[in-house]
Amino acid sequence: MDNNIIKNVRETVPLVHNITNYVTVNDVANILLACGGSPIMADDVGEVVEITSICGGLNINIGTLNARTIESMILAGKRANELGHITVLDPVGAGASKLRTETALCLLEEIHFSVIRGNVSELKALFGGEGKTKGVDADIADGVTEENLDDMVQFAKQLSKKTGAVIAMTGAIDIVAEGNRAYAIRNGNPLMSKITGTGCMLSGVVTAYCVANPDHLLDAASAAVAVMGLCGEIAYERLMNTKLGGTSSYRTYIIDAMSLINDNTLEGGIKIEAR
Repeated sequence: MDNNIIKNVRETVPLVHNITNYVTVNDVANILLACGGSPIMADDVGEVVEITSICGGLNINIGTLNARTIESMILAGKRANELGHITVLDPVGAGASKLRTETALCLLEEIHFSVIRGNVSELKALFGGEGKTKGVDADIADGVTEENLDDMVQFAKQLSKKTGAVIAMTGAIDIVAEGNRAYAIRNGNPLMSKITGTGCMLSGVVTAYCVANPDHLLDAASAAVAVMGLCGEIAYERLMNTKLGGTSSYRTYIIDAMSLINDNTLEGGIKIEAR
């Protein structure tokens, strides 16, 4: 893995256009700033093409999907493709409703994505499996475990070949795959699942990392996933040491950790295995 991925982000300050979840839009903006990027949030059909044109990356998140923004997502995605920009899809809750699933499938038909980031349930729902979404979260039955890790790695590789995208499958064990290459990542803390938006924030970070490292998308996406997990670990240690606060403080500590992390910290804390 390239040892300068975070350095490249902080030096280039990638501008990322986010058509994202209203619930987590502020957290996505703050985590992008913390990681070294620069966020723009714009979802009106009258400006998305123009905004996408001045950005290096586009992050599409269907977490609070509505009919008004579907056209905006398609127009922005097509413009990003025309310009050769990084595009990331976060199919939040795919499988939970017909609208979410059909919209995500439509986006995949209309737009070529550089990276698709989702949990196992969402990815199964999109690609012919039986994903068991529980609201916008993965069902426990769809978790990645040591016992099914090999099968899940093969599933991620198959999706990558089918879509031409890097697949970032996140859960208790994260898998990031591109073609026949994949990484299993074991960074993170269970408390992260108790905060709304860690997945949405990660998709923003993935976009920034890939914009800053366009020739190494697998490494960039893997680093982003590992960094987010490592920030969760650092934040949890801080939470336990202070013996004050709860999940709201934990979210702030994650953003704090992201603002301070560098390539040396990542190298010392990453838990990654080539598969």
